[in-house]
Amino acid sequence: MLHGNPAPGYGQRLREEIATPGATPLIGVYDMYSASIAAEHYHGMFVSGFGFAASYYGLPDIGFIAWPDMVAFVERLRGAFPRHHLLVDIDDGYVDPEVACHVVRRLERIGASGVILEDLEKLNQVLANRTDLVVVARTDATEEADILRRAEALAETEADVVLVDGVRSEEWIRRIRKVVGDKPLLFNQIAGGKSPRLSLSELAGLGVDVAIYSTPCLFAAHRAMDEALAGLKVADGRLPAPAGESRQIGVRESTELLERNIAHPRAREAVRA
Repeated sequence: MLHGNPAPGYGQRLREEIATPGATPLIGVYDMYSASIAAEHYHGMFVSGFGFAASYYGLPDIGFIAWPDMVAFVERLRGAFPRHHLLVDIDDGYVDPEVACHVVRRLERIGASGVILEDLEKLNQVLANRTDLVVVARTDATEEADILRRAEALAETEADVVLVDGVRSEEWIRRIRKVVGDKPLLFNQIAGGKSPRLSLSELAGLGVDVAIYSTPCLFAAHRAMDEALAGLKVADGRLPAPAGESRQIGVRESTELLERNIAHPRAREAVRA
């Protein structure tokens, strides 16, 4: 795995990308393998609390994540992917304001690009403790009046980006865009959620600056593993024959993917180009 001192300004690099025209996509990853595949296709990753809780603990995302585990995972990610944006979900900041600030400082030192924080009360302290890190303030509300009230309050802080929960329609995106003014807006795309399924072009047209895709890798892996093992059971344990011209993943393909994590980072860029 590629290690070394991270280049300075990861937060500023993400901030500049967000400021460019269009909606910036960040793909949810849950372990090093999913990150290795995501890195072949996109330049930004989102460390999803949902995916990490599922992968690391085998539990739902309802408060089981310990911050040292999350920090250690982000450190491994940064070592392998020194040129990718890394936005990290830190939920409510892990209970105490002091802990939230400590985690933010640790993440910034190891090269995270930004964090998502749900707790409004901790937000100002976290903002005061970051130097470069992008801070996304999340509303964590479900009632319409509360959503708009919190979005407006977050837009008045020094947070870099606002993430609004409970978006049910394009009209709601327009209303939220108006409330947050010039502050960059983030939209969460999650399969099975209640928010509309929109393309990056459609989101950009609605004034959305960042789109996080929380679970495409996790849910795709779930389905693929379930289907592979069901097929193995039906075949009495016989591995399937190569699938003709369709893409076949075996030892060689998997090893080649992982070897790119110990090669010079430009090797991965050459593959993706």
